[in-house]
Amino acid sequence: MIQITHKSTTLRKAIAQAIVKVSLPETIQAIQEKKVPKGDVLECARVAGLFAAKRTADMIPDCHPLPVEFTGITYEISEMEIRALVEIHTVYKTGVEVEAMHAASVVALTMYDMLKPIDKGISIEQIKLVEKKGGKSDFKKLSEKQLTAAVIVCSDSISAGENEDTAGRLIAEKLKSFGIEIDDLEVIPDEKILIEEKALLAVEEGIDLVIFTGGTGLSPRDVTPEALSNILEQRVPGIEEVMRNYGQQRTPLAMLSRSVAGMIRNSLILALPGSPKGASESLDAIFPAVLHVFKAREGTRHD
Repeated sequence: MIQITHKSTTLRKAIAQAIVKVSLPETIQAIQEKKVPKGDVLECARVAGLFAAKRTADMIPDCHPLPVEFTGITYEISEMEIRALVEIHTVYKTGVEVEAMHAASVVALTMYDMLKPIDKGISIEQIKLVEKKGGKSDFKKLSEKQLTAAVIVCSDSISAGENEDTAGRLIAEKLKSFGIEIDDLEVIPDEKILIEEKALLAVEEGIDLVIFTGGTGLSPRDVTPEALSNILEQRVPGIEEVMRNYGQQRTPLAMLSRSVAGMIRNSLILALPGSPKGASESLDAIFPAVLHVFKAREGTRHD
């Protein structure tokens, strides 16, 4: 199975279909009048689909076991076919498309098995995903403009050449994967005045996303939160809470981070941990949903 521990838990939905075609009009009539010898076809198939939805991970090797929190099975009946629709919901890290298609398949197979004694021309067609919601696909286009970012590493040792920057380059690569253009990547020492100046300069240059990494801990030289708090026009505490909560689920030390998020004009300012792992997890926690900030701010002007 693929790695999903970095993903965030969200509400995910999927609808899949399967079409059962009959060769005799009397078959549909027998189904509706509940005269099929093996029993109530629609209800038996519905029960089979419910079981199948919950057992998908047992059948499909790469499917993750997940909490199926809703399964709905409905039918659309016409003269010569039955369209079975399976809708599944979960609050989890990965989607339920395969669960929905697996359940739809079993619904159709159950109907086939029950109908074959009275109709030898049954066929199953168009098992497919009809709709899905949740996860990254909901956030493909959250802004109409090309977003730009500046990444600023706050570290006395890296700026002095004693250590090599890893977190800054990692952040830049992650941002590029979301289609964000990196306008600047630089290293500065842990100085409040420098941090304030870099943030305000980036805002003046129209940079959309300004990310500081480092200086969010509890050592005497960790001053990034104080520097940014002096100049932020709006704090966005929800972003800060999500990053810390996400990190805390992975290491008990995340509660010591003092990550900051806020707005200056139309620029989003973030202060992330200086460790590559902490910075990476912070971005995993909030992207791509955080990009909705720019959709919400479109049309806002600051003269």
